[in-house]
Amino acid sequence: MATTNKLAGDIWGGLAAMLVALPSAIAYGVVSFTPLGGSYLGVGAMAGVIGTVILGLVAPAIGGAPRLITAPCAPAAAVLSALCVELLAGNQNLSALAPEQILLLIAIVGLLSGVLQVLFGVLGGGKVIKFIPYPVVSGYLSGVGMLIFLSQIPKLFGLPKGTPVMQGLFDPSLWQWTGIVVGIVTIIGMSQAARITKVIPAPIIGLMAGMITYFVIALARPELLQLTDNKLLIGPIDVDFTAMSHGMEERWNAVGKMGFKDFAAILVPAITLSVLLSIDTLKTCVVVDALTRTRHDSNRTLIGQGVGNLLTAVVGGMPGAGTMGATLVSINSGGQTRLSGLLEGVFSLIVLLLFAKLIGWVPIAALAGILMVVAYRMVDWHSLALLKQRSTVLDFFVILAVVVVAVAFNLIAAAGAGIGFAVVLFLREQVRSSVVRRRRHGDRVSSKRVRLLEEKEILAANGTVSTIVELQGNLFFGTTDQLFTSLEGDIKSCRFLILDMRHVQSVDFTGIRMLTQIGAMLKERDAYLIFSELPTSLPTGLDLGTYFEQTGLLSHGDNIKLYPDLDAAMEWVEDYLIEENRKLKTGETRMMNLNDIPLLRGLLDEGSLEILSSFTEERSYDAGDKVFNRGDEGDEIYLIRRGQVRMVLPLPSGKILTLAVFGRGHFFGDMAFLDRGHRSTDAVVDTPTELYIISRKRFEEVAKSHPVLGHHVFSRLARALSHRLRYANAELMALKDA
Repeated sequence: MATTNKLAGDIWGGLAAMLVALPSAIAYGVVSFTPLGGSYLGVGAMAGVIGTVILGLVAPAIGGAPRLITAPCAPAAAVLSALCVELLAGNQNLSALAPEQILLLIAIVGLLSGVLQVLFGVLGGGKVIKFIPYPVVSGYLSGVGMLIFLSQIPKLFGLPKGTPVMQGLFDPSLWQWTGIVVGIVTIIGMSQAARITKVIPAPIIGLMAGMITYFVIALARPELLQLTDNKLLIGPIDVDFTAMSHGMEERWNAVGKMGFKDFAAILVPAITLSVLLSIDTLKTCVVVDALTRTRHDSNRTLIGQGVGNLLTAVVGGMPGAGTMGATLVSINSGGQTRLSGLLEGVFSLIVLLLFAKLIGWVPIAALAGILMVVAYRMVDWHSLALLKQRSTVLDFFVILAVVVVAVAFNLIAAAGAGIGFAVVLFLREQVRSSVVRRRRHGDRVSSKRVRLLEEKEILAANGTVSTIVELQGNLFFGTTDQLFTSLEGDIKSCRFLILDMRHVQSVDFTGIRMLTQIGAMLKERDAYLIFSELPTSLPTGLDLGTYFEQTGLLSHGDNIKLYPDLDAAMEWVEDYLIEENRKLKTGETRMMNLNDIPLLRGLLDEGSLEILSSFTEERSYDAGDKVFNRGDEGDEIYLIRRGQVRMVLPLPSGKILTLAVFGRGHFFGDMAFLDRGHRSTDAVVDTPTELYIISRKRFEEVAKSHPVLGHHVFSRLARALSHRLRYANAELMALKDA
């Protein structure tokens, strides 16, 4: 039953989509070929129908958006119409061409556009195109809407070909009143269709209203019922498959004869068309995903669109894109799968085979009315709200500038302007966003190396001489001044400037020069510039460490250091400060005795020391050995006589997370000693290490006969753990405040 309902929904969805797409496609085809003269209006209408058929049959079968309806669209009409005007007038690459030659070049533009779309999809351009800033897309589509609207004014008023628009508008003697009435009725019918009924698509209601009006007027004016040489109608349309086959052969021959000048003349329009159609398609896909809670494959969608446009161009059809109106009508009518798109093509083919001659009776003014409503709706009127906020004024002027360039010059110039404005918007956002993610000082945060109380006091007293700055985003010519200004105070005051690079996305040569300058300024003060965690693979694929070496940044002085992670960099600074203060010699290798361990220092007299030594085990480890593994049972606490032990946690991803590092004089394993639970981490030896090991079980046996000793040991342990918790809390607060 569910399958039957889905099939029925796809059938109705395909039929409804055809009823929306076909009238619009005919109108777009007429617009595209109008500059060639009235005798080519029928050719344009047929190109629109053929484009609807081919795109409907091909794009859904290959594409990656099952519910998408593909058909000729407004951006294609605007680009092709502008190209016809340019080729008729001639340009710097070509002299003026005859209409027949222009038809061939337009077909080749569509073919090349399809090839480029396939290339976009194969190279993963589906994701890139979606990143074009919205103000640029909005301005471009608004510009297309304005161009289409302005181009339909002469058709609505029936002005003679070649008449300047402003002159014709102010000269009623040139107006075709029949066409004006038909166009106005069509506009009213289409714009008010939703109030009349939601069952029949608005373009169909508008077209029916316009045609009925035309034939009602024809009752009083019989000459309007003449199809041939009637400037108010599309005119005769012949479906001649032999001629279509001959046209295909001509196009292939024309491709083979193209020279460099021919190719140069159509390359930019082809690129413009391919990008516009891709944006229009992906914009529709995003809306459909939001409505249906699905996800489309953008690259596969572009491949399907490209193949469809390529084949459409081969047979003389008009290129197109995923259309918003027809797609939404299909979904609302029950279309759920790619079958609805295929059926839209099938129904269009039926119209082509059985009712093509009737298309010739469609009034040109009715098509103009439909296109004027479509064009009005393409203009992003909501963008006017951007003027209300100071922060969005630039976005509005980007939209306005692209529209002005499109109307005053052409869509190709608007494409260039759009690219330029996209760069401007990108730079603005990059400059707006801070490249400093977080800033901390050494007295508020420390490495994972667990320090003795004396060491912590040294670091607390000297911690302000080190500054840790986490960077983010892009370090390029647009943000280097911002970064230098942010760090200027630290450069003049701190001794250790650590730059954590893990969140950096890119660095250009200007950024390298700025970092080199910072290193030189710090060297003058005998201060250090330390980099940590340079990304090995930026989004561009660049290894930042290799790039630093290639540009010579790391060789500018021994005060520039590089560490694999932030913890290692901070540990080096801490060791440096502790060694410098000479209160503890971190390089000392003498093994500590039991009564030298800070946890027990001053606690053990000769008798207590003898008792504790009697059940304390001594054990040696080499670098790389494991003292225990996560999940092991055990109740021992470990006191480090010499060496270093790292507490690590294996992650499901296979990576290793370092939780803490314990050195000479420290203890670890205290959790299991207190609660006899399983080990929560792995304990890995970094350097040759000597340990004292005290078992909780043995300790309790002795504590029964020496309760004072047991009490004092547990008091010391509780106080040491309290100190660790206090330092951990201070670091958490510092992270929260940073």
